[in-house]
Amino acid sequence: MIDRRRFLEGMGAAALTAAALVALAGPGGLGLDRLSFIGQAEAQTVDAAKLMSPGPLPDIVLGKADAPVTIVEYASMTCGHCAHFHTTTYPVLKEKYIDTGKVKLILREFPLDIVAKAAFMLARCAGDDKYYPMVTTLFENQKNWAFSNNPAQALMAIAKQSGMTEQQFNACLSDTKLAGEIDESAKRGAQDFGVDSTPTFFINGKKIPGAMSPEDLDKELAPLLAN
Repeated sequence: MIDRRRFLEGMGAAALTAAALVALAGPGGLGLDRLSFIGQAEAQTVDAAKLMSPGPLPDIVLGKADAPVTIVEYASMTCGHCAHFHTTTYPVLKEKYIDTGKVKLILREFPLDIVAKAAFMLARCAGDDKYYPMVTTLFENQKNWAFSNNPAQALMAIAKQSGMTEQQFNACLSDTKLAGEIDESAKRGAQDFGVDSTPTFFINGKKIPGAMSPEDLDKELAPLLAN
């Protein structure tokens, strides 16, 4: 686990503003206390209409809007199991199901520490069209930034590769409104849908905790796509 002190020290090295620290670690932020609201709901299947109702952050949908199957994923950017899913199963999901119009994916932020929260903020600031490519890059390079001695500097290097300037990077992590919306998104996932670990998937409302293999994914989708 990455502690708050090490990340804040990294932030200073990256020349972030004081406002950025407030956005990430201020009241309501996700820090060392993790998510105090986890475990308050245990639903195994949720109402699909409620799951798809607007939340604190607008959903960024990957795939055709009218795809017959919807996968909602709650993930943390510093979660090793989430990274494993996105580097092994996600490419299969995208090629076999999303690109063919059978499935649409919605990733929702559920950061378990301050570094994951910062990474999600950067992905959001990259813009809707760059959100999933940015998420993919972050998961593919997770070991290089999430567990480094200076995660802030490593994140800034990735952000610059995506076309973000240092000024934009600082402004993004100073966005208290976005930080609060990410907090509320995670809180909603826990309280309304029983998310208590990452990754957690909902396939047309059915809750599936844990990273799915391509074989697991096929088994879940086959009955839903039989017709």
